[in-house]
Amino acid sequence: MAFSSILCKIMKNALIKMHIAVFLWGWTGVLGRAIELPEYPLVWYRTLITAIIFSVILFYRKEFRRISFREILRFMGIGSIIAIHWVAFYGSIKYANASIALTCLATAGIFTALLEPIVLKVKFNYRELLVGFVALIGMYCIYKFEIGYATGIGMGILASVLSSVFTIMNKKIVNHYPSRMVAFYEIGSGFLFLTALLPIYLHYFPETSFSPSRMDWVWLLVLSLCCTVWGQSLALSALKKLSSFTTVLMVNLEPVYGIILAFLIFHENKEVGAGFFFGIGLIALSVGLHTWGMIRKG
Repeated sequence: MAFSSILCKIMKNALIKMHIAVFLWGWTGVLGRAIELPEYPLVWYRTLITAIIFSVILFYRKEFRRISFREILRFMGIGSIIAIHWVAFYGSIKYANASIALTCLATAGIFTALLEPIVLKVKFNYRELLVGFVALIGMYCIYKFEIGYATGIGMGILASVLSSVFTIMNKKIVNHYPSRMVAFYEIGSGFLFLTALLPIYLHYFPETSFSPSRMDWVWLLVLSLCCTVWGQSLALSALKKLSSFTTVLMVNLEPVYGIILAFLIFHENKEVGAGFFFGIGLIALSVGLHTWGMIRKG
């Protein structure tokens, strides 16, 4: 009886941690709209601040491990994709709004189901293809009825596809190294990648401001420390105790939290029409079906 009570308490604490982590991730879209910087400098500062915080934590906890040059190159490749993913995601917010960007990002699991068989060279699951088709119809509805946000929607879909790509690539290495170390190398590499591209970016966008306002600094710190570092630490702790069923369902709440926050804070519900709500309904249906399919397989 005592053991059962302790187990329930552990599970309850893990659920609370995971809920907090997902809720923190839900703020990324709102903060992306609140920060006045364009998407490129926003991500440049986010990767810089986050990499610094992770390096301090790793040094303090003595979690740094020696890795081969080949693995460093792999981290750099994934980190560069993550950086482009973030630029596309925040670009989607700037050119559309947080709700549309988060809706696009909600299709990442579907793209993963479509791309994973190609990368890992396994058979396609035709049920997942059907679910993916439902999601694409939802995206088409949003695009058709919210044509004024076409650029933002396109960037949001790109962010979703890239999210699927680095998720698949991370599966091959994430179990071999401490998660914080993986995050540090990947996000740090993302910062170096964006820094290397700065001359090209500034050539095409010479008027871009890289000077954050006082409030931008505040939101950048909140985004990096709370949404990235703290959120991931809570999730990693919770994942040790939670089943895949619970984890998948809870992570899918991220865009839900984000859209609700965007409606409440920025009143984005007044910026979109019926097509958005119909499209998001289809995407929600596809995500739910995909989640259930993953659970049955697991």
